Amino acid sequence: MTERSPLAPSAFPDLPPIPGVTVRVACARYKNWDRCDLTYVELAEGTAVAGVTTQSKCPSPEVEWCRDAIPLGSARALVVNAGNANAFTGHRGRAAVEAIAARVANHLACNPSDIFISSTGVIGVPLPIDKAEAGLESAFAAPACGWEDAALTIGTTDTYPKGAHVSAMVGGRRVDLVGIVKGSGMIAPDMATMLGYVFTDAAVEPALLQQMLSAANRQTFSCITVDSDTSTSDTVLAFATGKAGNVPLASMDDAGADAFQAALTDLCRQLAHLVVRDGEGASKFIEITVEGAESDASAHRIALSIANSPLVKTAIAGEDANWGRVVMAVGKAGEPADRDRLSIRFGATQVATGGLAVEGYDEAPVAAHLKGQDIRIGVDLGLGNGRATVWTCDLTHGYISINADYRS
Repeated sequence: MTERSPLAPSAFPDLPPIPGVTVRVACARYKNWDRCDLTYVELAEGTAVAGVTTQSKCPSPEVEWCRDAIPLGSARALVVNAGNANAFTGHRGRAAVEAIAARVANHLACNPSDIFISSTGVIGVPLPIDKAEAGLESAFAAPACGWEDAALTIGTTDTYPKGAHVSAMVGGRRVDLVGIVKGSGMIAPDMATMLGYVFTDAAVEPALLQQMLSAANRQTFSCITVDSDTSTSDTVLAFATGKAGNVPLASMDDAGADAFQAALTDLCRQLAHLVVRDGEGASKFIEITVEGAESDASAHRIALSIANSPLVKTAIAGEDANWGRVVMAVGKAGEPADRDRLSIRFGATQVATGGLAVEGYDEAPVAAHLKGQDIRIGVDLGLGNGRATVWTCDLTHGYISINADYRS
């Protein structure tokens, strides 16, 4: 990994093991590096699965494989390859996915559709089947490892491993949820825009787990952007082993369902923020809240217009209180807006309202706010009750340096 992001947490959290989940890593050498790049997660029989995948029209065969398998609702293993996205690789890419699924299914004596696969890295290079199969054999024989090793192994340009843990009470039983995620660049909210995996010992029926994950995703992973680019490989999967012993959740009306939904959403939000805090070249974490829009969907689109604006992002990088760029981003969003009702704030300071700067506006507190690492921008359109929050980072020369050298 490269130099650690200045927005990174001080350390990887202490994440508990999840009953029914065994994690192993191995070195398949997908790239010329001396690090583990294959993650193998074995799941207990009866594990339920749910997932969301990229809306890219050029998805990887791994994404297509997961899309076909998710509706079946059961999982026995997860394989994640790092360093090679296996996207835009034609029939050879599909053959690699099928070979991986067959090898793991044979090892576990289960159906290939119970095996979930992700790959991340360079686009356009077929995943070498021989390396994948050799890596799997190494993983099968490897000792079980912890979550930090797994989080490190799934990374590519990430500067630190990302993981989080929450718990909830469901039917009088404590259930734990652990998540790991990778993502740093090619991050835009067109579903999830990275690879993320959630593991819980709760018993949840697959249909409800899917409903809950989709709802959590809409408020978290689909509200982040680093560079407005949507990956070919984005996948978020949730696995529920049922080992906590609670009465299986089948409906949002069941006791404990609300608590589990809240915990899942909290976990996904923590993971989403970790991705933004590791945005390539990032030095500022930016929260953008839009309210007073005609609808939540309209507020969301306006917030993303601000978050994806290179002019807004570079102004924040330069600690320049140029609120006119926010006006520009609101205006170009293509959503209902009225210049003379628009209000803008940076941090706690109102800077503009009613179509012009606040009378007696003092830029000093805004400049002080922009010198920090956590930046807040607020917009009130004054039109309705629509509201949305998105998270992004600033745009620095570091982003250019990382991506100019990505394949080398």
